[in-house]
Amino acid sequence: MTTRVASHAGSWYSNNGAELDKQLTKWLQAVPPSPDLMPSRAVIAPHAGYSYCGETAAYAYRHLDPSRIKRIFVLGPSHHVYLTGAAITGHGAYATPLGPLLVDAAVNQELVASGLVERMTEEEDAEEHSLEMQMPFIAKAMQGCKHAFTIVPLMVGNLSPEKESVYGRLMGRYLADPANFFVISSDFCHWGQRFRYLHYDPAHGEIYQSIEQVDREGMAAIETLSAAAYHKYQALYKNTICGRHAIAVLLHAVAHDAAARGASGGYALRFLDYSQSSQCRSKHHSSVSYAAAVLRDAAAAVKASSSSSSSSSSSSS
Repeated sequence: MTTRVASHAGSWYSNNGAELDKQLTKWLQAVPPSPDLMPSRAVIAPHAGYSYCGETAAYAYRHLDPSRIKRIFVLGPSHHVYLTGAAITGHGAYATPLGPLLVDAAVNQELVASGLVERMTEEEDAEEHSLEMQMPFIAKAMQGCKHAFTIVPLMVGNLSPEKESVYGRLMGRYLADPANFFVISSDFCHWGQRFRYLHYDPAHGEIYQSIEQVDREGMAAIETLSAAAYHKYQALYKNTICGRHAIAVLLHAVAHDAAARGASGGYALRFLDYSQSSQCRSKHHSSVSYAAAVLRDAAAAVKASSSSSSSSSSSSS
């Protein structure tokens, strides 16, 4: 079994385990937990250098419950290779400064057998940061886990709307299992000449305020859990959300699983934090936006609440 080296450690985040653990602990403890978002089933988290997005990412990872999770799917965009489908890692583990994370070989075989997923080359895997940047946070958030768990890193390519639905159906089968958790790796607006995106509406104030307005409209569309609403938004703004296809796959997965569950199906998604790498005030400036969201299983939350109430009634009688 080979292990993917943490190729961005020491530059995008600390390669010192003790130092990194302390930093992640500080960010996670600074986030007030939202019990109404539990049990969580998925998060959307940024993947930039931790000095830029670590505090925002913590809002997502604060809501993982290690006791419930046995497998974590990590869906991230491809920044270096053109891909029209999806690809898995060929490694058996991902290294992090906090310890290695074991890749789920059985699920990888299932994905390849579906005919929809190929394997990344070692070079493609090593270059891609969207998957790697989630791993230290996963390792930290799962530290209290008393059972074995695995990861399923999945690089998501430039999918057509039709393919987003196809991959959503594929992922929906796994979302149906409450022991599976999903991390959608995505930054939001990449603004500036170097990103070839200069949308600006002066009605919203400074450039950075206009950027936030566009991002928040996208966040609102995602919160509807409607892929159609999200596509309508993207058709209007063409926002440079790098993980836009992975987000759409999640929306379709939710729809497929909710439909399969019928009346018992029900999810709710909420964004908890938003930030920008810098505040643009000139067309010569650039910035990247970051957002953190949590998807909860509303039906499971109601069930858990009912069980808790029954237990309370029983013990008080």
